[in-house]
Amino acid sequence: MEDRMQNTNGEDEREWIRRVLAGNADDYRRLVDAYKNRVYGLLRGMGANHQDAQDLTQETFVRAYRKLASHDETKRFAAWLYRIAHRLLIDHRRSAPPIDWTAEPPQLPATDGNPEEALLRGEHRSELRDLIGRLPENYRAVVLLRYTNELSYEEIGEVLGVPVGKVQNDLHRAKRRLKQWMTAKEETCHDML
Repeated sequence: MEDRMQNTNGEDEREWIRRVLAGNADDYRRLVDAYKNRVYGLLRGMGANHQDAQDLTQETFVRAYRKLASHDETKRFAAWLYRIAHRLLIDHRRSAPPIDWTAEPPQLPATDGNPEEALLRGEHRSELRDLIGRLPENYRAVVLLRYTNELSYEEIGEVLGVPVGKVQNDLHRAKRRLKQWMTAKEETCHDML
């Protein structure tokens, strides 16, 4: 799913939140439009299948709306929202069997006029997605929150409820493990030639 987040800044979001809290629920639509694809992508990356990710995304925004008054406006709305989504996913997993999130085929990127290049990019993206899916959940979460959702270490710590040192450690170990797996795969391919 392509992410087309609207250009927003923290001040726009704070103003939208103030207006929603003052009774203008229509401004909440702007927040939903700005973050729905990112929340969905995070949930998919964390292992939710398509339908569950859609349902959990919707529930994330319902919960956020209900608890909007508790949002600390000195903190990024995105980090607060991702924390709600992450908690909902944890709760969902307690009541549902695990799902193989790699079962759906990846979407290919735009061809830019060169189908062969697009196919190779799609294959590399699929391989990386599969490798990330093999990571332990805590490593997968920090990788997705850092590189897909562009959160700071502090924000990731808030989302996951862990200290910043653990975020840094998990991210370092995740990147090291991904590099080891990619190097091993390249060596295997080279040996086959």
